[in-house]
Formats: sequence, structure tokens, C-alpha cells
Amino acid sequence: MPAQKPKTTRHTEVERKFDVVDSAVSPSFDGLWAVARVERPQPESLDAVYFDTATHDLARNKVTLRRRTGGADEGWHLKLPAGADSRTEVRMPLGESDGTSVPADLLDVVLAIVRDRPISPVARISTTRHICMLYGSDGSALAEFCDDHVTASAVGGDEQQWREWELELAERPEGAEPDTDLLGRLGNRLLDAGAVPAGHGSKLARVLASAKPESAETADEPQSTETQDPVRRAVAEQVAEMLTWDRAVRADVYDSVHQMRVTTRKIRSLLRESEESFGLTDDAWVLDELRQLAGILGVARDAEVLAQRYEKALDQLPGELVRGRVRERLIDGAKHRYETGWRRSLTAMRSERYFRLLDALEALVAADPQPTESGEEPKPVTIDSAYKRVRKAAKAAKAAADAPEAEADEALHRIRKGAKRLRYTAAATGAAKVSEAAKEIQTLLGDHQDSAVSRAHLSQQAEVAHHVGEDTFTYGLLYQQEDDVAQWSRQQIEAALAKLDRAVSKT
Repeated sequence: MPAQKPKTTRHTEVERKFDVVDSAVSPSFDGLWAVARVERPQPESLDAVYFDTATHDLARNKVTLRRRTGGADEGWHLKLPAGADSRTEVRMPLGESDGTSVPADLLDVVLAIVRDRPISPVARISTTRHICMLYGSDGSALAEFCDDHVTASAVGGDEQQWREWELELAERPEGAEPDTDLLGRLGNRLLDAGAVPAGHGSKLARVLASAKPESAETADEPQSTETQDPVRRAVAEQVAEMLTWDRAVRADVYDSVHQMRVTTRKIRSLLRESEESFGLTDDAWVLDELRQLAGILGVARDAEVLAQRYEKALDQLPGELVRGRVRERLIDGAKHRYETGWRRSLTAMRSERYFRLLDALEALVAADPQPTESGEEPKPVTIDSAYKRVRKAAKAAKAAADAPEAEADEALHRIRKGAKRLRYTAAATGAAKVSEAAKEIQTLLGDHQDSAVSRAHLSQQAEVAHHVGEDTFTYGLLYQQEDDVAQWSRQQIEAALAKLDRAVSKT
């Protein structure tokens, strides 16, 4: 029987780091009501090799990837930012490799950052660790205090030595909130003992700070966006957000495909609204690639929405009204299509084409605004053109109100697309009220569009069920509910457009 492939495990770290002088005396935790017992295991000797690209792309994104030997959790560790004081650690066992090749499962998590650039060792860090385990009155672990004596060097750099303290909350049951108050009280004991908050987020950051790569002198520092115009700053923020959702999609986190698709479309909308500043045209390659990526992600997103929609609707119906194999056809079928769409998305996200798109987006963000053909600075982006498109689409939709249903639905969908573009532009330029009003239109017509997709799917599935002799009553009932949603959305749109007009008039 073939050996099973090593699986990754995920853990959430909530910790704080402190700089401390060599002569400092370790803190006491006596007198803290939460701490009933302190244990001091034998010291550990830890040796870790850290991996990154030649330009330290992982470090720049506050990600660390290491292979560590020694200690209770030796193995491969990938640490990802997860909020204040928190990081997600993805672990894999050491395996039988010689330690020079990063496991593919770990590399895939950060593929959007490293892309097809080679990964190799960038630093080695050895630590002698003295541990205090803190326990509560019920015997449960509360936190771990580590007194680390560190010897480290970057590849090609000089050896460094220092001492630091780490304070980490014990792992909690899934969904439990970290006790940040306890972390603060324990941290105060370290400050009282002479420690100061660490000047770097990790040991690796401290090592690399003195050995920045020649080709990326600012690799460890995020690019400042203070001098950029609001739309360019918004694009930069969304590109960073896209990398975050990329990781979530790879881990199949709930709603992550939807959120990555939203981010992709938001970037495209902002770029289109500021084409002159970015030196783009309507047929620019990067805009078409974003459109196609959103389309690929949309397969899984639409299936996920339908599965949730049908599950909720069927759960609310009396049991006697749910007839035939309707759950299997609608819910299980949608979940199967989601799996297929998700795997198709992963294939696209592991391609050279995707990597080049990410390269192009980062290049657009980093470049200075492009002068116009006349050599002048591009004009600041406003909401005017985006608002005019919404009003034009609304006028066309009104004219198509009595047209066949498919034509009328498409006209409403064009309003939604325009409102979405206006929403993102308004949010980027500080027109908050306009953005809120545009979001309301987008949400209304999003429900309408989802209803149209659902009705088409229900008709198709009812026809299949009828063909094999199954009861189709429930399909008709769900179809009527979806039609009610569409009717309600159409009734609300005029009021939502009027609200938008008022918001725009006040800007």
C-alpha cells in the first residue's frame, strides 16, 4: 500500500516578542491570579534554516518559511500574518528530504508571492531556549514564556548574537477568542523586568535587516503610498488583498473564492476608471486577464451561492413540500460543481499566466503616474464618468422594461455593473455616501441576477427530473420564490437610483 502524502496542519499563534539585554533576570509570574502553576522543562536546542527568494519576497510580505530541527514541534513551518499579535503557522513533518527542497504543499500556500522564482536558504538561526509553561487553576495551559539566546547569520553575512523573550498564548479550541487581556498582563511582567517591545517582527527580520539583497534595497519595507493619488492607493491595497485571498482560496476557506473574485473585479474597475494614470487602454492585456480570471473564479462562486441558496430555501419549507431527489440534484449537484470550479481555479492560479498578471499588477502599482500624450499630468479621477454610465444604463433599462424578460434582465445587469464601478471609485476618492448608495443598487441587482441564474438552473433541473419520472413540484415552488425576489428587486431600484442621485448632488 503506498505511503500517504504528508499533510499540513494549521495553528494560530498569538504572541509578543521583546528585546532584552544579556544581563536581564527572567521575569516572575508570581501573584497573577490567572497563573496557578509554572513548569520549567529542560532547555531546548533549536536549529532553523530559513528559505526565501533572492529578493526576499516572503520577508517583504511578513511571511517566514523555515526547516527547524530540535524541540517538540520540529519540522517545516510556514508563518503567515493573521492580524495584530497573531500569525497562522502551517506545519509539515521533516520527512525524508535532505532539507534543501521546500515541500510542494507548503510552497503552494505562498505561490502568489514567490511565483516561479527559485527558493533557497537565506539565513540560519540557532536558538537555546529556556521555557516557562504557565497553567491555570483548572490545569489548562495558559501561555508559554521563552527566554531565547540566539546565534544567527544571513547567507553571506556576519554572525549575530542576541537575547530575546517571547510570550505566546496556548493554543485554543477552534473558534475561541484569544485572551489578549491575559497576554497584556503577562507582557507587563516582562516590561517590568526590563524588556522592551521587539524592534523586529521575527528573528529572521532582524537578521535580514542587516543583509538586504542588492536588487531589492527596500525589500523589507512596504512601499509608501502617501504620495499616490487615492485611486492608485486603492489599487495597491486591493493587489495586496488579492494575495491574501489567494492563500485562502488555496486552503478552500469558506467564501474565499467569492472574495477573491470581488477583489479581482474591484482592481479591474479601478484600473479602467484611471486608465490614463496607469498608461492603459480599454483593450490592455492586464484588464483582459483580470476579466478572464474573474470568469474562472465565477464558476465556483456561482455554484457556492446556489448551494447556499437552495439549502436555506429547502430547510425553510415544510417537509411534505420537499419532494423527490430535489436536495440531491440542487444542493449536492451545486457542491460538486463548486469542487470542480475550485480545482479549475487552482489550476489557473498555478500557471505562468497568473504569475505574469501578478507581476504586471505590482509593476503598475510601483510605477509613477504616466503623463498624457500632451505631456501633462493625468487629471484626478472623479465619480463623474462612472455616475453618468449608471444613469445611462438606468435610462436604457427603463426603455427595455416591456421587452422580453431576458432583454430586460440584461439591461438591469448593466446598471449593476455600472453601480459596482461607481461604488469602488467613490470609495477610493472619499465619496462615502455615493459609495453606499451605489452599493445598495449593486446589492439589489445582485440579488436580481442571482435569482435569474437560479431560475434558469431550476428550469433545467426540473426538466431533467421530469424526464426520469420524478416529482417536480418543489422545483416550481422554488422557482416562484426566486421570481418573487426578482420582482421585489425591480420594484426597489427606482428608489435606490433616486437615493444615488441625491448623494451625488451633495458631493
